[in-house]
Order: sequence, then C-alpha cells, then structure tokens
Amino acid sequence: MALIGMRIAALAIGYLIGCFQTGYFYGKSKGIDIRDHGSGNSGTTNTLRTLGWKAGLITFLGDSLKAVFAVLVVWLLFHKSCGDAVKLIELYAGFGAVLGHNFPFYMSFKGGKGIACTAGMILAVCPLAVPACLLIFVFLVAVTRYVSFASIVMVCVFLIQIVLFNYFGLIGVLPEHILEFDILAACFTVMGIYRHKENIKRLMNGTENKFGKKEK
Repeated sequence: MALIGMRIAALAIGYLIGCFQTGYFYGKSKGIDIRDHGSGNSGTTNTLRTLGWKAGLITFLGDSLKAVFAVLVVWLLFHKSCGDAVKLIELYAGFGAVLGHNFPFYMSFKGGKGIACTAGMILAVCPLAVPACLLIFVFLVAVTRYVSFASIVMVCVFLIQIVLFNYFGLIGVLPEHILEFDILAACFTVMGIYRHKENIKRLMNGTENKFGKKEK
C-alpha cells in the first residue's frame, strides 16, 4: 500500500476506534444519558461533574487509551511496510481517534472535546512531550481551577514541543515529513482550541465553571 493509502487507512481506523464514547456508555450503564446533564458534553469533565470521580477516571482512561490503541493497531498493520515513515502514520491514527471522539457518526457528530484522547495520542506517539504537558496541565488546574484553560494551554505546549523536538531530530520523523508532521500536530491544537470556544467566551466574561464546583 502506498503511503497516501496508509494515511487514509490510519485516519479511518483511528476514527472508528475514537468513536467509542466512554462517558456516554458509562452513563447508559447507570441509566442516564450524560448528554442530558451538565454541559451536555460526553467527555471526562462533564462525566466527572455529573457522576463523580470514579466515572470521570474511567472516562479519562477509556478516552485516552482508545487513542493509544488506535496508534498501536496502525503500527502493527503498517510499521513493516512504511518503515521510517511510521511516526507520521501513527500521528494520523491519533488524529483520526480525536476526530472520532469529537464527531462520532452515531451521535449526530456530537461528542467530546478531545483532550483526554489527545493526551493518549501524545503518550503513544511522542512520550517525550508528556512530562511538560502533564505538569503544566496539573499546575494550571491547581492554580486557576479552570480545566478548560489548562486544556487549551496544554495543547499549545504540545505543539511547541513537537516543533522543537522535530527541529532537533528527537522524535524520529523523516526530514521530508517534518513539515507535514508539524502541520498535523497543529491540527490537534487548533481543534482543541475550537472545541473550547464556548469555554473561552465564559473565561473572558468570568462565568466559566471552576473545577470542583457544579455547572452554572
């Protein structure tokens, strides 16, 4: 299979795996539709606020691990045939997983915001970026109590690291794929910010809900 075909296949595989909505199915197991509560989002934060810390933890793990699983599946399928281009194909799988999480076809394309899924992708594709992303996220949540703000900054820090790591050749991306890899990494950041557009409005007018408090 040509590299273009592997890109498309990785996106498709990632999307299908990413469509599994952990928070939605966990809520259904408890007899509720998580989308009818809180912010109406099926992601980790709303599940945590609606159903408690156990549900939030399960949702975070499920949504992050599905990105890891998507990357692993694609690696197993294509690492021999694509050789040193495997990192790029892995990133396509991770992006597909986030697309599936954010826009699941069976939920009218209304899913989560993709932060937990993006975290799983970072762990699977570029573990070097995990420490800074994790520390900054935890620090900002602890100081500001705004999960949305911490999430936005985290995806920006991820992109900065990717550009720097590629510049110094630390990820193993082929030179001819670095620009494409950086652009695709930027898509995670742009999507993360876009999915938080309503949160950004609330942050600017001072009505954003803080971590540990009920939805306004």
